[in-house]
Amino acid sequence: MKPNAVTNWLDRVTGRVTMYRLVLVVLAIIAAVSLVLAGLGQLSYPLPALALSLVVTVAVTVASSVLVALAFRAKPHLESAAITGLLLFFVLPPSVEPAALGVLAIAAVIASLSKFVLAVRGRHLFNPAAIAALIVTATGLTFSGWWTSTAVLLPFVAVGAFLVLYRTRRLAMGLVFIVLAAAIIVARMVSTGSELWPAVITAFTSYPIVFLAGFMLSEPLTLPPRRWQQLGFAALVAVLLAVPFNVGPLYSSPQLALVVGNLVAFFFGQRRALKLTLLNKRQLTPSTWEFSFQPAHPVSFRPGQYMELTLPHGRTDARGSRRVFSISSAPARDAPITFAIKTGPSSFKTALLALPKGSVVRGTSVGGDFALPSDPSTPVLLVAGGIGITPFSSQLDNARLAGHDRDVVVVYSVSDASELAYAEVLESSGARVVLLSPNRPERLPNGWTWAGNGRITRELLEAEVPDAASRRAYVSGSPALVNSVRGILRSAGAKRVTADYFSGY
Repeated sequence: MKPNAVTNWLDRVTGRVTMYRLVLVVLAIIAAVSLVLAGLGQLSYPLPALALSLVVTVAVTVASSVLVALAFRAKPHLESAAITGLLLFFVLPPSVEPAALGVLAIAAVIASLSKFVLAVRGRHLFNPAAIAALIVTATGLTFSGWWTSTAVLLPFVAVGAFLVLYRTRRLAMGLVFIVLAAAIIVARMVSTGSELWPAVITAFTSYPIVFLAGFMLSEPLTLPPRRWQQLGFAALVAVLLAVPFNVGPLYSSPQLALVVGNLVAFFFGQRRALKLTLLNKRQLTPSTWEFSFQPAHPVSFRPGQYMELTLPHGRTDARGSRRVFSISSAPARDAPITFAIKTGPSSFKTALLALPKGSVVRGTSVGGDFALPSDPSTPVLLVAGGIGITPFSSQLDNARLAGHDRDVVVVYSVSDASELAYAEVLESSGARVVLLSPNRPERLPNGWTWAGNGRITRELLEAEVPDAASRRAYVSGSPALVNSVRGILRSAGAKRVTADYFSGY
């Protein structure tokens, strides 16, 4: 398969479900494989211990999450609770002994409580499984097993970790963590007399660096929002995991490394849960709606960033009750925040469209690095497909409000001229727009060109944007469009191409 075909296939497969559902499915598969391998005598723990421990960690975590959420007058997120239970199953040592199973239950309750007790303004500070493991090990109740760190499970863990990191666009962060942690561990072992290759094998089969990178380091609610911050966060956790230290009852461990990293990451991100009150909604195109929300407190974001929204609703489909949307409005203190969605077969979108005015929706995080150059004199080329225009709407309107005279060319591909969203923002921005649609719009503003219904190709870019190679390029839309256009831009000579995906949208 060609590179684009592979990435398009991966995007289709992983984009069918939300990140939470994908993590849950992958962890469940690894758990099932573990049970089979234990039954075949390939793991150090017997099958009864794994089976009983799995039931206890998942059942108690889900049940306690429901009860704790009710006590705090919140709605439980059952997928998140099940993920936490599975993580505890892999982190703590399995057993058939009642006392040990009781410790697993205690850890499960601690993990559920941590989301509300160890929280600031509604945002939890630590990965729930990591903080629970840290507490039960620091108090001497048990030790951290991290028993997935075995050669027989490594292939399954590695594939699952890759899928999760690919789906969340955090492969670079995961690689920084894995490479740095492994390098330090190997260097330490070689310096004490070990051979290089056995040291490498030990790093990957005795330390949970791949598992932690894929399933715990990547938890979105405890990550810093910017890419460079995430890379620094990964490096910090890698060093803390790989370098031995001891402070009182605390000693170097994967859970302590992650908890410390979570604490540092908290100070980079949105430090409160976001309550958004629906002001109104308007239909932008036959298939696109815009929602305007008033935040209870000012929200700090950069034009082009996204927000994750949580909307509990009945008959939730495979994509779950949490979705990520690019913010389409420009940042302004105390001003409403807007999002645009394309209608389709989605329980989340159906519930969102049915919301009455005054309804409250919760935002869980703000992040992303899809930002225009800080120097407004840098010429840019913005390529959007359909709903991919939303981050550009925020960026262009912000530039207009700030008085920046940017040199901007927008190439905008839509399925029909009637599907042209945020035309007023594009027009008021002064950008030159190249529109691709099957039919010509009735009115083309000054500086706009209708380029027909052709696909975005190198020939089209050379004809309509002859100076594309000298511009910073940005692409936003479906994964298939982004993968295709990014390659076309590079073949046309573009030096830097920044992409924003709508995987699973």
